[in-house]
Amino acid sequence: MAYELIFTASYEKIEKRFLRRHPDLLDRYHKTLVLLENDPFHPSLRLHGLEGRLAGLHAVSITLQYRITLELEIRDHEIILVNVGSHDEVYS
Repeated sequence: MAYELIFTASYEKIEKRFLRRHPDLLDRYHKTLVLLENDPFHPSLRLHGLEGRLAGLHAVSITLQYRITLELEIRDHEIILVNVGSHDEVYS
């Protein structure tokens, strides 16, 4: 069963800025979203839970340097996208 990706208004603003700064990642970003929607547990996404002030969130990899943080609601098959950016930007 596919998951529903939920793009909040704040995420869409961050996403727009991210893609404007990194147009070279557009294809990889879209492939990551498609994979996330179809199988968030696919090994290439490297889905992992976060700790500390980001506890309760998860992250997936776009590349080794760039991540998407998200809320993963298994029971409702919803994925709420929270942030996208470099490793340091997303985890700071």
